[in-house]
Amino acid sequence: MPPAAPARAGVPRWDITARSRPGRLPGVTMAGFGDQANEFREVGLIPHPAVTVIFDFGDEPFIVEDGRGSRQRDRIVAGLAPDGARAQALARSSECLQLRLSPMLAHTALGACGELGGTVVGLDDLWGRDAVRIQERLRAAGSWLERFAIAEAALARRDEAGRAVDPEVAFAWGRLVASRGRLRVEQLVAEIGWSRKRLWSRFRAQVGLTPKRAAQLIRFDHAAHRLAAGHRAAVVAAAGGYADQSHLHRDVMAFTGMTPATIAGSPFLAVDEVAWPLAPSTGG
Repeated sequence: MPPAAPARAGVPRWDITARSRPGRLPGVTMAGFGDQANEFREVGLIPHPAVTVIFDFGDEPFIVEDGRGSRQRDRIVAGLAPDGARAQALARSSECLQLRLSPMLAHTALGACGELGGTVVGLDDLWGRDAVRIQERLRAAGSWLERFAIAEAALARRDEAGRAVDPEVAFAWGRLVASRGRLRVEQLVAEIGWSRKRLWSRFRAQVGLTPKRAAQLIRFDHAAHRLAAGHRAAVVAAAGGYADQSHLHRDVMAFTGMTPATIAGSPFLAVDEVAWPLAPSTGG
């Protein structure tokens, strides 16, 4: 088990269990979270280029809501860049399993990545009663390692039975990730050989965002983590391919409603290196 998240003023403390080695299913990372009886009640979620699935095991509900009025608990799925999403903990202590799925795996295993977009939904809406049965097995498991294995097996079954994304869409996502969101869509179109309209349509249907929005999210994710690491906004803007510091500020505000200085102290960014040590540079 890695150490608990670093303690600093205003940041909730969690006991975190992360995998020590990659699993057999590509495109997924997972971590177990235990709340150390914090005064934590509500915090804004920072968008990440992965679909998040949460299984809550606490006695009191852990609730995630988005800016469109959707409130979910127990078994939660947050799509790419959920609009105004916030997490609320109503108890002094809680426990949950969080999964981060690449859009490629989310499309096959969840069956609705393209429909999620910037929303928060219940896993029951995607998996039906199977979501409840899996949560019951996870809750009864004797260790986090057992929980990881149960969750991965459930995803693998769904992934095997699901319909994969178009190879061209998977290629486009990979190129955007490799370029840290700085690749121009025109270059993607040229490399793939599709028309811009076809790429836009198929990518959005299977990933949930347009290629341009996906590139912005990936670029923002790298910038957010550099800000959290203590780099100055001007340096982050220049290194991240932003036109200037004002451009970075607008992007951060658009994705989070917060300033760069505020997200630099985000509790979720503060624990990323502990919770997701095996994650690829972005996107899963």
